[in-house]
Amino acid sequence: MQIDEREVFRYLGCGREEPGGRIRQEVQAAVSLLKKECDPRWIWASYPVEIEGNRICTAEIMLQSKDLAKHLNGCTQVCLFAATLGTAPDSLMRRAAATAVTPAVVLQAAAAAATEAFCDECCEQLAVHFAKQGLYLRPRFSPGYGDLSLSCQQQLLRVLNAEKRIGLTCTQSMLMTPTKSVTAFIGLTPEPTKTAGHACGGKCASCPKTDCAYRLE
Repeated sequence: MQIDEREVFRYLGCGREEPGGRIRQEVQAAVSLLKKECDPRWIWASYPVEIEGNRICTAEIMLQSKDLAKHLNGCTQVCLFAATLGTAPDSLMRRAAATAVTPAVVLQAAAAAATEAFCDECCEQLAVHFAKQGLYLRPRFSPGYGDLSLSCQQQLLRVLNAEKRIGLTCTQSMLMTPTKSVTAFIGLTPEPTKTAGHACGGKCASCPKTDCAYRLE
């Protein structure tokens, strides 16, 4: 798992500036610690998808989402995806909050960057797998993004049997445990795409979420 320090700086709110000195050292220490302690796991399954207006039907899941329907337009299948870094980041952040050896805010940012990096690596593997079938990946679309309700998270985890397979669960308030985890719908289309399942392709300017605290452009 490769963790880009620039992404950690972005999650720390540094924008395009790369800090030096103590902050850089703390980031490097956090990245090293996460690489050592994390136990990343992921699962997926692909199903045919039917889209009618704003209604999406796949596997045992029925959703209403204008944004997801638009995102999946032209897709013949959808990949249900779940990934987690395991319980280590949560334990490390609790410990950091108590000891302040490595600031918890730095670990939080590093863990967020690590989660996205791991998901990107997983999707690169998926892209190779589905390319053999003549299919290409759309960017990841997660519950809670746009008008897609967080409540569908439970359905997605249930279909994937995520608790048994990778220890990933969802609370009543739709928060995932472990916290450094991702679920997503990934459209599969015969039309080539540029981002191969990455959440946004790293292009803030093309993202409609203009109020994102980590936006660069």
